[in-house]
Amino acid sequence: QVQLVESGGGLVQAGGSLRLSCAASGLMFSMYGMGWFRQAPGKEREFVGGITWTGSSTPSPDSVKGRFTVSRDIAKKTVYLQMNSLKPEDTAVYYCAADFRGTRFNAGMDYWGKGTLVTVSS
Repeated sequence: QVQLVESGGGLVQAGGSLRLSCAASGLMFSMYGMGWFRQAPGKEREFVGGITWTGSSTPSPDSVKGRFTVSRDIAKKTVYLQMNSLKPEDTAVYYCAADFRGTRFNAGMDYWGKGTLVTVSS
C-alpha cells in the first residue's frame, strides 16, 4: 500500500522559512517523480515545485520562484520542500504527490498525500 505522509507545516511569520517533508512508503521511490502542490481556501490546487524521477528539478511558477526549492533523499524515501521568504499568500494546505517515471506534474499524479497546513501570518 502506497503512503505519502507530509509533515513540517505550521504557523510562521511572514519572511520566515519552513521545510516540509514527505515520506513515501510502498513504492520504489527512485522510479517516481515527486511534486508539491498547494491549495488555499476557495482556490484551485496549484503546483509549486517538483523533481523528476531522474532527479531533475522542474521549473516553479512565478509565485514561488526563487523562494521554494524541492529536493529528495532517495535513501530516506523522502522529498522536501524548502520554503523561504514566506508570504501570507503562501498560506495553504500543501500536498505531495508521486507519479511513476513522472516528468510532468499535474492533477493526474498517481498518488497523493493528505496534506499539511502552512499558515503565514503578516
